[in-house]
Amino acid sequence: MGQIINPFGKDIISVETEFCGRTLSLEINRVGFRTSASVIVRYGETVVLGTAMVSKDSITGMDYFPLSIDYEEKMYATGKISGSRFIKREGRPSEEAILIGRLIDRPIRPLWPKGYRHEVQGVATVLSSDPEFRPDMIAMIAMSTAFMLTGAPFDGPVAGLRVGYNADGQLSAFLSLKQMNDSKLDIIVAGTEDAIMMVEAGANEVSEDEVVAALQFAQEQMQPAIALQKELIAKAEVTPQEYQLTLPDESILQEVTDFLEGKMGGKLRAPMAERHERMHRLREDMMAHFEAKAGDEFGELRQEYADAFAVCANKDVRKGILEEGVRPDGRSFTEVRPLSSQVGLLPRAHGSSLFTRGLTQALNIVTLAPTSYAQLVDTMERDEEKRYMHHYNAPGYTVGEIKRLGSPGRREIGHSALAERALLPVLPSEEAFPYAIRSVTEIMSQNGSTSMAATCSSCMALLNAGVPLKAPVSGIAMGLMIEGDKAVILSDIADAEDFAGDMDFKVAGTKNGITALQMDMKVHGLPVETLQKALMQGKEGRAYILEHMTSVIAEPAQMSPYAPRVEAIKINPDKIREVIGKGGETIQKITAETGAEIDIKDDGTVMIASPDGESIEKAKQWIQSITEEPEVGKIYRDVPVVSVMDFGVFVQILPGRDGLVHVSEMKEERVEKPSDVVKEGDKVTVKLVGIDDRGRLQLSMKAAARELAKEAK
Repeated sequence: MGQIINPFGKDIISVETEFCGRTLSLEINRVGFRTSASVIVRYGETVVLGTAMVSKDSITGMDYFPLSIDYEEKMYATGKISGSRFIKREGRPSEEAILIGRLIDRPIRPLWPKGYRHEVQGVATVLSSDPEFRPDMIAMIAMSTAFMLTGAPFDGPVAGLRVGYNADGQLSAFLSLKQMNDSKLDIIVAGTEDAIMMVEAGANEVSEDEVVAALQFAQEQMQPAIALQKELIAKAEVTPQEYQLTLPDESILQEVTDFLEGKMGGKLRAPMAERHERMHRLREDMMAHFEAKAGDEFGELRQEYADAFAVCANKDVRKGILEEGVRPDGRSFTEVRPLSSQVGLLPRAHGSSLFTRGLTQALNIVTLAPTSYAQLVDTMERDEEKRYMHHYNAPGYTVGEIKRLGSPGRREIGHSALAERALLPVLPSEEAFPYAIRSVTEIMSQNGSTSMAATCSSCMALLNAGVPLKAPVSGIAMGLMIEGDKAVILSDIADAEDFAGDMDFKVAGTKNGITALQMDMKVHGLPVETLQKALMQGKEGRAYILEHMTSVIAEPAQMSPYAPRVEAIKINPDKIREVIGKGGETIQKITAETGAEIDIKDDGTVMIASPDGESIEKAKQWIQSITEEPEVGKIYRDVPVVSVMDFGVFVQILPGRDGLVHVSEMKEERVEKPSDVVKEGDKVTVKLVGIDDRGRLQLSMKAAARELAKEAK
C-alpha cells in the first residue's frame, strides 16, 4: 500500500477497540496536516474523516458561540454516481446530511464553556460507507475526537448510538437500513461517560418504558467509544489551547442587578403576551437610565448592558421556579397554556387547520396529489421515493423581528423532520390511500415549541383533508430547571423558560404510545431517571392536548371537491409496454382524451387521478381494454371485423387481439360466402369459445346469438 511521511515528523498513532460487535479504530497524523486536528475513524468498511479548525483569537462583539458542524456525504463512498441527469458533483447538502450535521452538533455544543468566542468549525466527511449500517454515529465519534485533539476547552468526549430492535426483538445498534425500517423504534442517543446529552427518535407507538430501556442500553453500549477517545488523547499528548472568555462585565452586571432590584419577580408575572410587554418596557427604561448616566460612551457599552439584562431575566425566571414554585406566566409546573383550534379555514386548500397554544400559533395546509408527485430522494445512502413531506416555515415576523426571507435554515429543516417523523407511523398505506401528501406548517407566532405545534396542526389538517390516519397524534415540549439536587420538570415550556432552562424535551405520540422524540441538553447531561420522569409527565400533557384536538376533529373529513380523486388498478406487468405505447403515444392519448393523470409502477399498479370521477372511469376502461386477457366463454359485443376471408372473418375483441369466426360459426344456417353476411369494419357480437395451444382465438357469432336469445327469454 505504500507509506505516508508526515511533513512535521509526527508518528502515525492508532488505537482500536471492540465496539458493538466490530473493531473501532481512531488514527491521527496520516492526513489533514494543516488542520487544527484531524482523525480517521474506521468501523467495518466505513471510513470517516473528522477535521476541526479552531481560531487562535476570540472574536469581539459577538453574542453567541461561532461553532459550525457539517456532515459531508460523498456519493463515491457508496460506489454511486448521482442519479440526477444534470448534476453529478456534490453541491448543497441534502436534507438528510443537514439533519445529521444537527445531530452531531447538539450533544457537542453544550460542552464548550459559556463565553467562548473563538470560531470553531468541524467537518465530518464520509469517505467510505459500509452498506451494513448508517455512518452517522461514526461521524459523531470522529467529530468529538477531532475537537478533543485541538486542545480547545471542549469538555468531551461524546459518542452516540442509533438503536433499534433486531429480528429477534432485542435492542441492537448498527442495524441495517432494512432492519431499521422494520424496527418499531429508531432512536439515537448521544452522551458522555456519565450522562445523556441528546436523544432523537422515531417510533411506532412505543411505550415510555421501552424508550427508557433503549436509553439505558445505548448509554452502556457507547462507553468503549468514549474510552477509546480518551486513550488516543493521552497518547497524542495534546497541548491545551490558550483562550479568553467573553463574559458580562462584572461591574455592569452589578449595576443592572441593582437597577432591577424589586422590579422583576411578581411584577412581571402575567400571561405571556402581557409579560412580554412588561419586559420590553422594563428593558427600555433600564437602557434609557444607563444611557443618560453614561452619555456618549453608552454606544460602545449598549450590548453589554443588553447581555446583563438577559442574564438577570434568566436568573429571575429560575428563581421563581426553583425557589418560589411559580412560572413566569403563573402556571403550575404541569399546566398547558390555553388551547384553541380551527379546521377547514382555507376554502381552496385540500385540508387546513389553525392550532393555537398561548402565543404560539401554527397554520397547516395539506395538499394531496397522485403518487407520481412523490419526492425523489437521491443521497449517498438512499435512492427512493418519499410520499409524505412536511415543510415548516417561520419568518422573522413570527418573533416580532425584521428578517430577510430566504431558503429554509437548519432549524426549519430540523423542525420539519421532527413533525414529519411524528406523523409517519399513523399514515395509511399507499394501497389504502394512493396519494402523495404535502403538509406545510406556516408558523404565525412563536413563543416556545413550534415544532410540537406544527405536529398538532398537521395532524388536524390531515384529518380535515380526509386522510384516514390510524390514530391522531399530539405533541408537547418539556423543560427542566436544575439547581444542586433539585430538579423541576415543566410541561409545555414557553420561550422564557427555554432560554433560562437546562433542557428542551419534545415528545409526540398517540394515546397508545410515542411516535417521535427529541431531547437537547444545555448542561452537561442528565441521568436516565430524570428523563424517565420527563417522559411520564409529558404523557399526561400529550393526552390533555390530544383531548382538545379531537374535540375539534376526531375522524377524517370528506375530501375536498378540489382534491384529485385517485383510483388504483392492477395490470399484468407484461402489459405495461402496451399501455405506454411506442414513444409514450398510447398513454399520452389516454391522458389527452380523458383528462386524467396516469402513473404506472413497475409492479403493474396503475394510479389514475382526476378531480372528475367520469375522467377516471373513462381512463380505467381504456386501460383495462388494452390490458384485458381473452376469457373463454365471455361474449364480446359490438367488436369490429378487421378482415373477411373465404373461410371466415377475423374480429378484434381486444386491442391487438384478433380471433377467427369460422364460416361455420357465423349463422345457424349454412353460409356460402362470409362476405354475404358481413364486410370489413362492421360491428358484430361474438363469444370466445376456445384458445388453441398456439394462442389462437376461436370465436363464434352463432354461439353468441344463442346465449343472448336465452337471456332475452
